[in-house]
Amino acid sequence: MEDILFLQTEYFHKQMRFKAKFNKNPKAFKDNFSTQSSAYATHRPQYPDKLFSYLVGECRERKLAWDAGSGNGQAAQKLALHFDRVYATDASSAQIKNAVPLANINYAVANEQAPALKRHSVDLITVAQALHWFDLDVFYAEAERVLKRYGVIACWTYKTFSINPEIDREIDWLYSEYLGSYWDAERRLVETGYRTLSFPFRELRAPRFEMKASWNFENMLGMLNSWSAVAHYKKREGSDPIAENMERLNKAWGDPQEMKEVSWNLAIRAGRLH
Repeated sequence: MEDILFLQTEYFHKQMRFKAKFNKNPKAFKDNFSTQSSAYATHRPQYPDKLFSYLVGECRERKLAWDAGSGNGQAAQKLALHFDRVYATDASSAQIKNAVPLANINYAVANEQAPALKRHSVDLITVAQALHWFDLDVFYAEAERVLKRYGVIACWTYKTFSINPEIDREIDWLYSEYLGSYWDAERRLVETGYRTLSFPFRELRAPRFEMKASWNFENMLGMLNSWSAVAHYKKREGSDPIAENMERLNKAWGDPQEMKEVSWNLAIRAGRLH
């Protein structure tokens, strides 16, 4: 990996220094979602409007937002309601192909960097359920480069969903026991709500946010099939872990057509450059 350019800047609150590395190939991209990009786009939960209202309220201007690790553009589409322009990047071209096109969103295939963005041009950077895949040194340096002086950065994640005690027990078993060894090591960062990650920004006390949905049994299966561990299992074992446990899951759910309320707690790290 060749370093092309180094930038140094001093953070006022921790006296930290970044080495901003513009690498042709930062951290190797783990393409965990291209094979199920359609399922990801269809079955992943929608982020709450209150989250974006909060983030917009922390911004001094609303000209440009960068959604890094955008996937199929779920967060980008919400940002487009508030900002003049949104630049949305993801390393998976399949994910970008499944993104909903909007007039003020520019989608691009890219890792942790956004070379198309000018220095100090971005009002808000968001990373939704993707920070654990990033090379943090590279990404934080790029964030420092593109954010305006009082720009805001917000990164959030969520773990498994909750429905009711019986279903939750089965999902926890599937997640931890049956698929436990098939999760990438980065998943541990999600489990801690990103609290173990470095975050060299002036941190904001973000309120708590929750995602909600209403599902039938098929909806839940769609979500499970979007898990990266399920894709890993299929590749290694040559079989479908969801199909292998269909009887258990169906028994816990009951009537497949019955709609049930689903929730996820969001863990968010938000801060300012200055």
